[in-house]
Amino acid sequence: MPIYTVHEPPRRDDELLAHTARFAFVRDGFHFWAFLLAPFWMLRHRLWLELIVYLLLIGGITFVLRRLGIEESVGGAVWFLTSLLVGIEASSLLRWKLARRGFDNLGVVVAEDQDIAERRFFDGWVSDTGRLATPASAAPSAPSPFERPASSEIVGLFPQPEARP
Repeated sequence: MPIYTVHEPPRRDDELLAHTARFAFVRDGFHFWAFLLAPFWMLRHRLWLELIVYLLLIGGITFVLRRLGIEESVGGAVWFLTSLLVGIEASSLLRWKLARRGFDNLGVVVAEDQDIAERRFFDGWVSDTGRLATPASAAPSAPSPFERPASSEIVGLFPQPEARP
């Protein structure tokens, strides 16, 4: 079942309904069209910086392979592997673009398609009173792994804090 990440745009001076309409849902997983037609897929999703890096990477690899006199069949294999990498990391490229534009990652939704993912997310985001919940109350924050845990009587597998005799 597909997994979607939910991204909230920076708040503007408009009503709440218009704000929620700009939420972005990014499907995680392999993107076939990004694999097959990587430059056109990047243009379609306005990934300008990623497209420039992709073209420079392909151009640089082609230049190096020609200077070294390596067969052209290796160039096809390099192109295939680069396209495969783009297809696998397409979701990450989209999330990186959204993060650069100031979108906040609100969480993850598991659903069959994007419409159901949106419905599940907004159903959970709405509180019992019918008003939209704040993002802080919608998803409790996880404790930091660098904070000390609350003191407890048990350390590891021992029932007492003292060491064994």
